[in-house]
Amino acid sequence: MKRIKVDERPDWRNVAEELGFRFHTPGGELYWREDAYYSFTLGEIEEDLEAPAAELEEMCFAIVERACRDDEVLERLKIPNNFWDYIQQSWKYRARNLYGRMDFSYAGKSGGKAKLLEYNADTPTALYEAAVFQWRWLEDLQKNDQLPRDADQFNSIHETLIEAFEAFGIEGPLHLACEENSEEDLGTIEYLADCAEQAGLNPYLLPITAIGLTDLGGFVDGEDRSIYNLFKLYPWEWIWADEFAAHLQRSRMKVIEPPWKAILSNKGMLPYLWELAPGHPNLLPAFFEDAVDSDALGPNFVRKPLFSREGANIEIFEDGRSAETASGPYGAEGSILQTLAPLPAFDQMHPVMGVWLVASQPVGLGIREDTGRITTDDSRFTPHVILD
Repeated sequence: MKRIKVDERPDWRNVAEELGFRFHTPGGELYWREDAYYSFTLGEIEEDLEAPAAELEEMCFAIVERACRDDEVLERLKIPNNFWDYIQQSWKYRARNLYGRMDFSYAGKSGGKAKLLEYNADTPTALYEAAVFQWRWLEDLQKNDQLPRDADQFNSIHETLIEAFEAFGIEGPLHLACEENSEEDLGTIEYLADCAEQAGLNPYLLPITAIGLTDLGGFVDGEDRSIYNLFKLYPWEWIWADEFAAHLQRSRMKVIEPPWKAILSNKGMLPYLWELAPGHPNLLPAFFEDAVDSDALGPNFVRKPLFSREGANIEIFEDGRSAETASGPYGAEGSILQTLAPLPAFDQMHPVMGVWLVASQPVGLGIREDTGRITTDDSRFTPHVILD
């Protein structure tokens, strides 16, 4: 694994705009960066990232199975008890899931095993740039002889998303909703709508606030059309707090991601993974704050709120003392502690390996990097290649 500096494509911003990638420079700060790329061997990808992600996904299913049989787990995860049956039923009938992203700390073969930091199982973004724009970057650099013609990429995200949408067996419109004031969220559901359309579905985009409720307890869009299938780029824990949520189970609306994904998007699943497989080479010791094994945790660790997103309210401790923190609105529900796996440093940048899973199969890699040790929504996206 190497970080290699390279010349940018002079027209990449125009290409991005033409392809609908509008959030490449939010607030004037570059999010997409292509003045460097990460290079991997095929073995590093297949053995150190792809295979562990597949194994950990199977272990995650065991955590969901346990949670759906043990109310104490759902209570520990701070999921409101009036939604337990909704979650349990979605797992019982194996409601299909679409996608997720496991984030790893990894420095290449010489740096030891990849360590799972967290699982963005419910509402991950950075999808379009991983699936489409970094592939276009690879093709363009090959045409310009900046990369070998046999250079490859861990990236079958796009075609696998289309296949996954086909497998849902959706009839009628597929509504896709997100917060209307988030350019990144809107770009993500626009891309997913394109994948759905290529799968033969009929996508319809709308703001999450435009979803209404009928007198009979069904959901409708802004034009009073019934919603039977909904992809929501909106966290389950936010939905639980909405007064309309009480009608979800009775409405029988199919929701993607399914309710059981709320278990895996919760940072509390990390202690349960460690309890399931203590000492697993791709896991870090992790504990709920009120049940810490200090010897296993060690003096260097990270505090993560159960519902934190985009690095918000993450706090790094070294020798038991707070060393770095990120602000944010999370933490009231409680936190977990996880042994610190320091991100590697390449040219003073700290990358996180985001392994994408579609229909629970690892299919691609997206890398975000930052000068700080906490990856936030301001961290940049940097492409990768496989060079053997």
